[in-house]
Amino acid sequence: MLDYTAPEQLLKNRVILITGAGDGIGRAAALDCARLGATVILLGRTIEKLEAVYDDIERAGHGQPAIYPLDLSTATDENYIELAQVLEGEFGSLDGLVHNASILGQRTPISNYESRTWQLVMQVNVTAPFMMTQALLPLLETSNDASIIFTSSSVGAQGKAYWGAYSVSKFATEGMAQVLSEETENTSKIRVNIINPGATRTNMRAQAYPGEDPGLNLAPEDIMPTYQYLLGPDSTGVTGQRFNAQEMSK
Repeated sequence: MLDYTAPEQLLKNRVILITGAGDGIGRAAALDCARLGATVILLGRTIEKLEAVYDDIERAGHGQPAIYPLDLSTATDENYIELAQVLEGEFGSLDGLVHNASILGQRTPISNYESRTWQLVMQVNVTAPFMMTQALLPLLETSNDASIIFTSSSVGAQGKAYWGAYSVSKFATEGMAQVLSEETENTSKIRVNIINPGATRTNMRAQAYPGEDPGLNLAPEDIMPTYQYLLGPDSTGVTGQRFNAQEMSK
């Protein structure tokens, strides 16, 4: 796919929630969305990291973001209902939802995988995005042009040995996105797509490949064109698709 160059103020007047916004790809997406005019809701479990991103956005002179602390590993239906109520009260609608937060779990054979870790990975990577999306759908439906982005992986399309729950969770993520895209395509103005970030210089990548030279991978900022395209109006009508972010990066 060709490179995408975002127009200035591409996301002006849009409200976009990003999970895992405290570092890595989530942080880069938050800063980039704010640069392009969006009001960004920074969601994550570590307040200090969210506050640092908040300060970076304000220091750059962009619109004031919002912070919403939430631990996806323990969040309940009531927590997501409260999130929806708060966002409705503060913003009225929601134009973008970026499901970025994930955890790796163990890199070990299925035969050795700890069931507790398996359940935790599924909770954070699959169940939490499901519950959050379900709670926020009414707000997204009020938007004239809403975009939901689910984050997958190369091991979400082709399973590989020792990737365990992470790989399985990304297969489930892609299935959820496909189902939701068909359900919303003809009933709303919501589009649902999947991004595979590829090998990116993040803490999770370093955890998964401790012997790898991180300098060989793109920085999170380098893969933002795909996010820009899918969150902005240029992708209106594009739904149910899987994008490899590094094919759109410069």
